Amino acid sequence: MKEIIGIVTIVCMIVITISIALLLYRVIKGPTNPDRAVALDAMGINLMGMAGLVAVLLATTRLNDVILLIGILLFIGTIALAKYLEKGVIIDRDDD
Repeated sequence: MKEIIGIVTIVCMIVITISIALLLYRVIKGPTNPDRAVALDAMGINLMGMAGLVAVLLATTRLNDVILLIGILLFIGTIALAKYLEKGVIIDRDDD
């Protein structure tokens, strides 16, 4: 059973690697900035999946913190990028 899990995990890692490469192309070549933002979010989600697969392959739970940290950083980055795309600034300063 361990051999099957190892093989499936490696196949999934290869598929995620291909997905990240295609998303990197979309980030570089994307027609609009929102397309680039969505591609960056998808890359982050794939990175979380890759960390999860490595945790399964190594049979450890120590990477759970890394997965949560990536998720939190993705959320903060998405909010900041959405605010920038909407308003043009990230931090509003009132100079009254």
